[in-house]
Amino acid sequence: MTANTTTAKTMTVKTTTVRGLRLAYADAGGPGAPVLALHGHFGRARQFAALAAALAPQFRLIALEQRAHGQSDRDDDLTPDAYAADAAAFVQALGLGPLPVLGHSMGGVVAFRMAAQHPELVRSLIVEEGGALNRRPEVAHPVLDVRDWPRRAPTLGELRRQVEAHGIPDAGYFLESAVEHPDGWGFLFDYEDMMRSQEALVGDWWEDWLTSTCPTLLVHGLDSTVLPTAMARDMAERRPHTTLREFPHCGHWVHDDAPAAFAVAVREFLTVR
Repeated sequence: MTANTTTAKTMTVKTTTVRGLRLAYADAGGPGAPVLALHGHFGRARQFAALAAALAPQFRLIALEQRAHGQSDRDDDLTPDAYAADAAAFVQALGLGPLPVLGHSMGGVVAFRMAAQHPELVRSLIVEEGGALNRRPEVAHPVLDVRDWPRRAPTLGELRRQVEAHGIPDAGYFLESAVEHPDGWGFLFDYEDMMRSQEALVGDWWEDWLTSTCPTLLVHGLDSTVLPTAMARDMAERRPHTTLREFPHCGHWVHDDAPAAFAVAVREFLTVR
């Protein structure tokens, strides 16, 4: 059963029950062809609002707020298998498949693992900065340690200042998950959950990347400190039907660093698929 809750920018936020969990999702609505979007660690569905507006009305972006993130329920199982199973069940429950699936970072890995496990649900893939190999030494810092981040701050600005003092150049992405609690500003995600989830993503996902055969757009920021350029190029070279788009002067969050160019690339890919 689905219920409306609130509106974030251009997307209506709803909830539905999937595999026993209450999951939130943001739906751009409209008559366009549906596209599923999956955020990365620490993210929220609302981060795709600008992209949803850019793609409308031709495409209807639906962003799932994954377990233990945003307003969705927490759960002890934070493995990539659990995330992929949720996404597949969500698509089936809403009767949306097969459809294009876009994923950022961890969401990108979930997207191509979902395509490998449920090819009947995924028409095409857009993988933004989701690597086929997530471990040292190929990736310098596969896990961001947030255990000593502030739990509460008196203002949103102070929360930003304290997070950035922990070596985060720009905390804007993380602040999408910040809300005002009775005792101050803090994040919706649980720090220990995020540590366990990140650690579960450390590994070799090449088999899943190479198993799926649907058309795929791989998006890489050339200044990324998460996905090495050599790995991105290797991923595109080894997998058929894969187009690599490299964005100069962009880091791990291409959709934030170059939102207009990112939206154009996504729209062009979707239009011909």
